[in-house]
Amino acid sequence: METACTLAAQIEERLLARNEIIEEFFSREARHLAEVCREMSERFLRGGRLLAFGRGPYATDAQHVSVEFVHPVIVGKRALPALDLSMAFQPWLEAILQPQDIVMGFGPPEGDPEVLAALASAHPRSAMTFALPGDQGSYPLKAITSDPFIHQEMIEIFYHTLWETVHVFFEHRELGQDVGQSEFLYPFLGQKKQETTDIVEDVAASIQMKVHDDTLLRTKLATEQSEQIAAAAQAIHKYLLQGGKLIIFGNGGSATDANDFVLDCILPPSGYQSIPAISLSMEPANITALANDVGTDVIFLRQLMAQAQPHDVAIGISTSGGSHNIVMALEEARKRGLLTIGLLGYDGGEIYRRNLADFPIIVGSDYIPRIQEVQASAYHVIRETLEVLNRGKA
Repeated sequence: METACTLAAQIEERLLARNEIIEEFFSREARHLAEVCREMSERFLRGGRLLAFGRGPYATDAQHVSVEFVHPVIVGKRALPALDLSMAFQPWLEAILQPQDIVMGFGPPEGDPEVLAALASAHPRSAMTFALPGDQGSYPLKAITSDPFIHQEMIEIFYHTLWETVHVFFEHRELGQDVGQSEFLYPFLGQKKQETTDIVEDVAASIQMKVHDDTLLRTKLATEQSEQIAAAAQAIHKYLLQGGKLIIFGNGGSATDANDFVLDCILPPSGYQSIPAISLSMEPANITALANDVGTDVIFLRQLMAQAQPHDVAIGISTSGGSHNIVMALEEARKRGLLTIGLLGYDGGEIYRRNLADFPIIVGSDYIPRIQEVQASAYHVIRETLEVLNRGKA
């Protein structure tokens, strides 16, 4: 049996190992990404859509990139058309694909033959295609690691970067003037009118700055909260041994993270044992019925009341730490004696101040994409640690 201190050291090491891998990739690819985003902005302005898909845990990346483009997290950003086609991506593409569209296929580091076949069918129809990963198409990405969790975290940073950067080019091209509300993302771009061809180098440099911000946050999490993450994993393991399950929930991009965490449990990487888990964010009929008939505040509360059993673990994901429907669900979980975990941003918000999480894990940032990227590292290392504990190695 390894000690809690040893577990914490292992978690810190795994978190820090991600930084060099991710920084190296974006250092190499930043300029290419800036050029790719310029083409994406031109396609959107011609009426193109982002069509995304994947299978298993990688379907959640399609969900996430869709919500990022349709529901911008920065106030004042225009919604851009994006769809998650994961449920039936090949026939869906055949039915709706247009030449100006952008097609994005997600898969594990070794690639997914079905996803790659769908991308191959879209490329000859003049669509812009992203193979994430793959070796053909408009943007073929060669996997930089065989670790599925680090691969997926890098891909999340990748599509957050696309979203941020497309808006810079989009606004330049459409408005023909300064970047307006994008100025705080790229301060040096807001000083004078520029053509999109002139800002590629500046945008590439800014992409690298954003990735470095991510590195600093992950390093802070590793050095300051590895013990907390280890303790949370040990507590979760104890509840699972007593017959419990994980009940995970979040809104928007955090909903897709909840779904990903659950799929990592029930459809884990090769060699891992499965863990019982459900996502309350993966129930569109329940969510929309409750939101329509009662209100959005209860969409997780009412589901938790129906699903919770003794020894379950409630895990709320909130970038603000104050989402009211997350707060209400954690309150109910507390009343029922469940173990509660909070994956939080900012300063932990109301969930932290009211002590609603037995184990709050806080990414101390006020910028949602960076919070989500580091939260993904946090729940992935929890999943890795649960595997260590399940195998009796700690």
